[in-house]
Amino acid sequence: MRRGALSPAGQRFWPATRRPLIAVVLLALVTSCGQSDPRTGAAAAPATRQAAEVTPAPVSAALTVSDPHGKTFTLKKKPERVVCLTGLCDDALVELGLAPVATTTPKLLSRPDYLGAKGADIPVIPGSFGGEDVARIAEAKPDLVIGLAGVHDQLRTAVEKFAPLWVVQVKSYDDSIGYLRALAQLTDRGQQQAAAETRFRAKLADGLAKARAAGLDKKPVLAMYGGTSVGVNTTEDVLGHFMSQFFAYPWPSKGGGFETAQAYSVEEILAKAPQVIFIQSFGTSVSEHYKDNPVWKRVPAVAAGKVHEVPTELWSSGRGTRAFGIILDEALAKATG
Repeated sequence: MRRGALSPAGQRFWPATRRPLIAVVLLALVTSCGQSDPRTGAAAAPATRQAAEVTPAPVSAALTVSDPHGKTFTLKKKPERVVCLTGLCDDALVELGLAPVATTTPKLLSRPDYLGAKGADIPVIPGSFGGEDVARIAEAKPDLVIGLAGVHDQLRTAVEKFAPLWVVQVKSYDDSIGYLRALAQLTDRGQQQAAAETRFRAKLADGLAKARAAGLDKKPVLAMYGGTSVGVNTTEDVLGHFMSQFFAYPWPSKGGGFETAQAYSVEEILAKAPQVIFIQSFGTSVSEHYKDNPVWKRVPAVAAGKVHEVPTELWSSGRGTRAFGIILDEALAKATG
């Protein structure tokens, strides 16, 4: 997946060091990828319509659940104290009317559309992404720890000395729904799950209708990330795939593994002529860094003032139904404004 970086002249370069937040996003996105059929908004719309038309039903409580990828997970008792090592966990708990006993995404939780001021009181687990302080996790006395597949598996031996570890993997918003249901089964929160799922599916239907009415399914849009170097959320990335459901989104993976899949040069971005750009900046503002780049200035979105810096804690960390709903509202408002 990520990390094709750009010099101001448009040539790719690989930074010798990376900011911790960027490293978090890179790892998260690596394990979130997996769409096998890059698509544009027009091609993806039928799937979105089908998802929106489903009438959710409350799930029943269970201690053995199947995740969206067919893997089973079993607990001995209903979890009361959950530690979240990935934003999907925080998102799903909030949707179910719950909160983690410790988290690694405090900025997400403290957003007003999550837990607000209450989120600031939740203890934060220190350490790098995938290298969290296990002793601090244990101090939270969890009866369930939720992490990201491909990242937190390495903590299993240490964590499972005191709590079960469940690793999740989101490839699309359908997976987000699947994990919401599974966690609702484990926590016996079926009514809250059905309400949250109903809200999300209504947002999908409303968003699709608004996008079509405004012609956004024919408007090239780009979601990208970085600081002094950048990458593109391709259609094989969970965020890029989501955007492709509502906008024209001509950004397929370039293949070749982690370092090249999302490596688009400024010239390549110009060639696809996005009319709206959403940027997740880490540290240095991407739009500020490239403001004097002559090629960047020619990109239609840049020339028209339609480049939007978006909150990274939501667009990069939020992978649940609540996050996708908020992202959709923001993207539609900015694209039509």
